[in-house]
Formats: sequence, structure tokens, C-alpha cells
Amino acid sequence: MIIKVCGLKEKEHALSAARAGADLIGFVFAGSPRRVTPEQAGSIIRELPGTVKKVGVFVDEDSGVVNDIISRCGLDMVQLHGRETPDYCGEIICPVIKAFRIRDAETLNQMIPYRDKVEMFLMDTYVQGTTGGTGKTFDWSLARRASDLGKVLLAGGLTHGNVRTAIELAKPYGVDVSSGVETGGVKDITKIEAFIAEARGNQDVRITG
Repeated sequence: MIIKVCGLKEKEHALSAARAGADLIGFVFAGSPRRVTPEQAGSIIRELPGTVKKVGVFVDEDSGVVNDIISRCGLDMVQLHGRETPDYCGEIICPVIKAFRIRDAETLNQMIPYRDKVEMFLMDTYVQGTTGGTGKTFDWSLARRASDLGKVLLAGGLTHGNVRTAIELAKPYGVDVSSGVETGGVKDITKIEAFIAEARGNQDVRITG
């Protein structure tokens, strides 16, 4: 089980996530309240341990721009949340996580052409007008079915309170969290630690509320 904490903007939060056991840490370069500049991300990435993979999140950005940011920031992977094609994914110079917003089982068919082009799939909740970070869940059984297509990161409305149930039902390769470890739109270190502990099956770390 791998764990990705996404939407980090502060070095303190990123380092806390790494210490708590996050495997991947995500930096959003697309339009979002969680957006960071390459300079901001790079300054945080330089402080993170090499054991943690650094992921850049993009939406329909020019592939040349993406590759430039990969090189400048030292990203290990990118996560694509837009309408990027399989050929586009093949142009990226590091491993790709392709995100799909899940409406129903038909979405699984849209994932098939990407199987040989991406490292993982991320399955998030479809909410009209958004590309991610919705804070809403979807039918987790669809993620379990998608595992036949490749490695699946489960996202969408996960919190310390439901992540263990989600893992049991979906059997994903990993889980991804952003808004579920925030308080008032800001990353909350206590929630990050509790989420990772629950995802790992460690019942010693709990929070209320």
C-alpha cells in the first residue's frame, strides 16, 4: 500500500508527511488554491528525503512546459488531471499517473488505451467544473475492477475516518489524499499523521472530529 499526500505548499507540512510515512508527495502546478510555483516546489523538494517520490500535478499543460518543470524541480513523477491523450503521456520524461474522474463503469473503458503509457491510474470523483480535490467519494467497487488495467491510486473524499474501509472495498495499489487532511483549507499535520496511520492499519494514532 502506497500513500500519496497531495497539494502541499509549506515545507513543514511536506516534511511532516514524509516523516509520517508518505511514499509520494504531490505539488499542484495547475489552477487551484493549492497551486505552487516551480520555485516554491523546488525549495521544498530539496529538503525532502530521497526515499519520498515527488509528484507534479498538471492539467492540460504543454508537454514541453511539464518536462521543463520536471527538470527544474527534480520531480520523480507527474500526475495528469486533464484531457491528456495516451500519446501526450508518452512525451513526458518521467513516469505518469493519469487521473480519471469516475462517473460510472463506462469510465473504465476510457482508461484502457493508457495502459501501456502510464505508471498508475488515479481514480477520483467526478464533479462538474472541477479537475480534482473534490472531497467527495465515488463507488469504490469500480476502483477494484480497474485494478485489472493496472496500478490504481484511490482518491476522492478520503479521510482518516474512511480510508481503511475504502482500502478493504477497493483493494487499490495506493491511496491519495488532499482536502481530507486539511482544516480550513490548510494542511493539518495531525490529520496527515492520522490518515497515514489508518491507511497503514496502525490503530495507535487516532484523532477525533
